[in-house]
Amino acid sequence: MERETQFIGQSAAFQDAVERASLAASLDRPVLVIGERGTGKELIAERLHRLSTRWDRPYVILNCAAMPETLIESELFGHEAGAFTGATRTRAGRFEEADGGTLFLDELATMSMGAQERLLRAVEYGEVTRVGSSRPIRVDVRIVAATNEHLPALVEENRFRADLLDRLSFEVITLPPLRAREGDIEVLATYFGQRMATVLDWEEWPGFGPRALAAMEGHDWPGNVRELRNVIERAIYRWPDRDKPVDALSFDPFASPWQPVVRKAAAKADGGGASPAPAEAAPASTAMPTGPISDLRAAVDAYERQILSDTMARCRFNQKVAAEALGLSYDQIRHALKKHGLNQ
Repeated sequence: MERETQFIGQSAAFQDAVERASLAASLDRPVLVIGERGTGKELIAERLHRLSTRWDRPYVILNCAAMPETLIESELFGHEAGAFTGATRTRAGRFEEADGGTLFLDELATMSMGAQERLLRAVEYGEVTRVGSSRPIRVDVRIVAATNEHLPALVEENRFRADLLDRLSFEVITLPPLRAREGDIEVLATYFGQRMATVLDWEEWPGFGPRALAAMEGHDWPGNVRELRNVIERAIYRWPDRDKPVDALSFDPFASPWQPVVRKAAAKADGGGASPAPAEAAPASTAMPTGPISDLRAAVDAYERQILSDTMARCRFNQKVAAEALGLSYDQIRHALKKHGLNQ
């Protein structure tokens, strides 16, 4: 899938973060980008580079979490031939590759304390030393780093160097989660929906129905914009009638009446007795209302309607499959769907 480089959103919280990034871009100082997964940290880092005076110089990315601790120093600073087993030739590190430009360190909090110490020296003095060498190399690199951790708390736990945090935190841009971006959910959903409809060669974009819009606003979006994009694109390609507004969302792609049984290791008794048989995981179900109920029949009808709606979405609106999942006959589920206005 193509790289997403656009900033979509109108909320004040989001616009403030983008504006701060634009303001900091022109200053040749380190910047920390903080945010939950899926909030767009890499897009902000790229914006900091593109709007800087280094825009025409290298933009180098290193995902610290993807590097084993034994290799991250070699990736950052390079190594000489014979420095360790497998180092058959001299290799420049990411600092040298980014000389004159920007180095983006993603998942900064996963870096080992040893690598942090060498990173501090590189940032402080503008020089790196390849693994297996004693000769420092001068580099001119702007550091932009990102993490979803609260770094001051990691300093208190002795998991992150205080002096490195001081050096990198000239500016800290904290991105708001999607749930805090008032009005942006529908804007983003429409953007992703229209684009997916174009991919699928739909003649027109029918929009979203009231149930889908309500479900979007009620969801917590732990995966933020990345999760929203997946949910919307999945809903579009599964929707059976492209002339009607899309009105069903599936938040959990793993939800299925036939999902594999989750087997947890049973704790053994001190005497080493036989473990009890693992229990099958119950399928996800809609929670019953817990507050006071003034109309029992209306509450039961609403609960039944929600069960039918959720089951139909999980079963891709196949009535026969949904009937089997609920233990109903085909005629029974057709009657129930008609009763609740769910037969499309």
